[in-house]
Amino acid sequence: MSETAVSARRWTDIANPTRFVALADRVVPWLAGLTAIVLAAGLWMAFSAPADYQQGTTVRIMYIHVPFAWLSMMCYTIMAIAALGTLVWRHPLADVSLKAAAPIGAAFTALALVTGSIWGKPMWGTWWVWDARLTSVFVLFLMYLGLMALTRALDDPSRSARAAAVVTLVGFINIPIIKFSVDWWNTLHQPASVFRLDGPTIDASMLYPLLVCAIGFTLMFFTLHLMAMRTEIWRRRVIAMRRIAARSAEARGA
Repeated sequence: MSETAVSARRWTDIANPTRFVALADRVVPWLAGLTAIVLAAGLWMAFSAPADYQQGTTVRIMYIHVPFAWLSMMCYTIMAIAALGTLVWRHPLADVSLKAAAPIGAAFTALALVTGSIWGKPMWGTWWVWDARLTSVFVLFLMYLGLMALTRALDDPSRSARAAAVVTLVGFINIPIIKFSVDWWNTLHQPASVFRLDGPTIDASMLYPLLVCAIGFTLMFFTLHLMAMRTEIWRRRVIAMRRIAARSAEARGA
């Protein structure tokens, strides 16, 4: 058997919900432990990093605000890929992934908005401004809530999956708007300082703690996502078993 065939078979095995649950059971404890270690190291580095010469100790909010903001967009991007998996490849776990990721993405987006407001008050003198970056992130939060409501509004799983996939792909246009809003419009929000063509503009003493925190929160996302997907698979199985039991009871009654 060729390496390509072996690789394809492995992906097919993972696509099976039963095998995926078994894999998640093995991976989640190790991933959770790694998350705790990296996050602890990142937060220790963040509190040990020097204060900013302008912002003082307030700059430490950056070490959690920036990862939350990154993950709010990354989570939606993963949902968009899952939406393609539902509509194009009919992947059996694509809709599970999309539905499981939406509440996590909503939580990270809400935390990004809250920590951004806390950071903005001493820096800008106000908790909130309707500039392009903040407004587009708030729209992202509303999109997460809308998708969560949509996936629970339709009883038919196939209809719910298709509708959520279409809405997710249409809403993906907001992600580049969030990313480039500080370049396209005049806003109070500072421009990108890490991922730049000419290199980061942030000092290494702050950059490394920020990257470690970002890795830690990213690992947290994948841990929560795997756990949520596993729970969603179990939930669907319970619903299916209840429907079978109800039909059996009706058949016996008839």
